[in-house]
Amino acid sequence: MKTVVEVLTSTDRAFRQRGIPSPRLDAELIIGHILNMDRVKVYLNHDRPLIEHELELLRVAVKRRMAREPLAWIIGRREFYGRDFQVGPGVLVPRPDTETLIVAALEWIGPPESAAAGAAAGAAAGAAAGDAVFVADIGSGSGCIGLTLAMERPQIKVYAVDLSPEAIAVTRANIERHGLGQRVGALKGALLQPIPPGRAIDWVVSNPPYIPTADIEGLAPEVREQEPRLALDGGADGLTVYRQLIPQAAERARRGVLVEVGIGQAAAVAAMMREAGLSGVEAVRDLSGVERVVRGRAPGVDKMQKSNST
Repeated sequence: MKTVVEVLTSTDRAFRQRGIPSPRLDAELIIGHILNMDRVKVYLNHDRPLIEHELELLRVAVKRRMAREPLAWIIGRREFYGRDFQVGPGVLVPRPDTETLIVAALEWIGPPESAAAGAAAGAAAGAAAGDAVFVADIGSGSGCIGLTLAMERPQIKVYAVDLSPEAIAVTRANIERHGLGQRVGALKGALLQPIPPGRAIDWVVSNPPYIPTADIEGLAPEVREQEPRLALDGGADGLTVYRQLIPQAAERARRGVLVEVGIGQAAAVAAMMREAGLSGVEAVRDLSGVERVVRGRAPGVDKMQKSNST
């Protein structure tokens, strides 16, 4: 009967031979997933024998990883902004870079009391909103962006929108996982179309597909061959969805619009925002120094904020 350390060593070796990135880490995480242990416990139980049922589950998981299926799909979850989100086939695996979008959005939305004040000011433009702040997460995927914002700010209510039925199913699973059924709704459709015209939207956030079509073949197999092309392919220059999304978002958002962008795309997306009438447009850099998020405020919001701060 094989022990944990024997299986860990053989799995690590097999992954190295296949060219799997981070082979040791992947082996540890897969074994930990099968045995319901964290990495520390895996090592503390290095001489524990594995029963046949556990070995069979491990063989299946290792085979999937050898086929370059994303590790997060195999273990069924991925951490994002300090919380676990369910993931699987049909949705992108949340990336650390996207946490920049969360930071940029929370900075502009403000702390809970500021968020509530902003919603009240925004209500002057149309529908009454009480203390709620309404966020539209366009292309929700796993739902990690909109749900994270809702968990960070109790006033936030979210429309999580995606064109993919698989993504909507995962978003709904994460809504239930995090107990957000009263504040987050998942809607299937393109861009802002599923949100009824009379519904208030304070902020639009999105991580749209932005990889140029020709660049997709150069991506890692886990991305190129496994993750949904719909969530990756941004057209010839990577900007196709932005051209559709930004005018819609600028027309409906009472407070502002924030989007993630690819390397070298910030200037073009910022120009689209200005053309759509957004003000105070700026790029926000990620931890690597890349301009990762572009954000702009609805017309008049800057003046309103200055007035409220005096």
